[in-house]
Amino acid sequence: MTARVDSPIPIPHRLETVRAYKSRGGRIAAVLPIHYPRALLRAFDILPVELWGPPQVDATRGSAHLQPYVCSIVRNALAYLLSGGLDLADLIVVPHTCDSLQGFASILIDFIHPTQPVLWIYLPRGNHAGNVAFLADEFRALYRRLAEITNRAPSDAELLESNRREESADARLADLHRQRGALPPTVVEFYRLVRSREYLPAETFIEIAERVGGLSTLPPRGSAHDRLPLGKIPLLLSGIIPEPMGIFDALDRLNAVVVADDFAGCGRRLYPPGKSDDPFERMAERILAAPPDSTRGSAIQERLQHLLRLAQTSGAKGIVFYDVKFCEPELFYLPALRKGLQDAGIPSLVIEIDLSDPLSQQVLTRLEAFLEMIA
Repeated sequence: MTARVDSPIPIPHRLETVRAYKSRGGRIAAVLPIHYPRALLRAFDILPVELWGPPQVDATRGSAHLQPYVCSIVRNALAYLLSGGLDLADLIVVPHTCDSLQGFASILIDFIHPTQPVLWIYLPRGNHAGNVAFLADEFRALYRRLAEITNRAPSDAELLESNRREESADARLADLHRQRGALPPTVVEFYRLVRSREYLPAETFIEIAERVGGLSTLPPRGSAHDRLPLGKIPLLLSGIIPEPMGIFDALDRLNAVVVADDFAGCGRRLYPPGKSDDPFERMAERILAAPPDSTRGSAIQERLQHLLRLAQTSGAKGIVFYDVKFCEPELFYLPALRKGLQDAGIPSLVIEIDLSDPLSQQVLTRLEAFLEMIA
């Protein structure tokens, strides 16, 4: 499968990509959200394929092992694994992003015992002097595990080359975000392209992103703000992941458009290039220099200032927090963030969703009322 036939650039489907990569002898890592070292995995010829639930699966088998207040990303992921959805994966990587994902890793290691090795990564919280060194050591430990699994030992030069390839892909991703108001794809197609970074090899993503970016009508130093859609209400979306993606069609029907995002799976992963000549430190630098993120324990004031800058530069008239139910890292920040936005004159709306549920009429009514208020 590929993207819709009316997309300007066809995007390979996730399963198609996985099978093609394995057919030439590569391995596949099923990676849970959110931050992890893509470059390290690719240096071992392992393609990371991210697992965001997925949506629209029968979550019954996952629910049997989890508390009812665990988010649908974790619940659906466990159900997907138990139903055989990860049979093509050679290993499973679980960053300790939150308590629910840490519990997910423990369930796999202590009770489920999948056939694949389960690897984990601890991420530092907050902004501390030793964060880069700590995360670099985590990546060195991951390197040792991968070396045991694959019987390979990439050199520092190979690791740095893999780093540079991922940096190039992320630079193209940042360009797409900057050009979003002047690109041919619809908003839904734009997010399909952006989210293909979750599974496409960096070199494939670079090729597709450059072809799409070449269709931009922006001047070289332009921004999305330069091309706000006439007659549309510009919005900034925040949350973990834009699922269900029906939100974009709903906004289009309501005469609104997303002009910027603060999704943990999208806009908060615009990693800048690293600086260190040590490949592990360089990987760590990139993740820790990303936009402020609740899952990394960023300060509330940093998160607020980031949202205010995004709203100003994009021309957004309001912010919709489109969050997965029971996402504790996000929920802890919301009261203070909304108060700070209100004080700055920026209205906001909170919508909580389950990955497996369509948008309800109640949600659409609240969204419509919010848009009428800020229009």
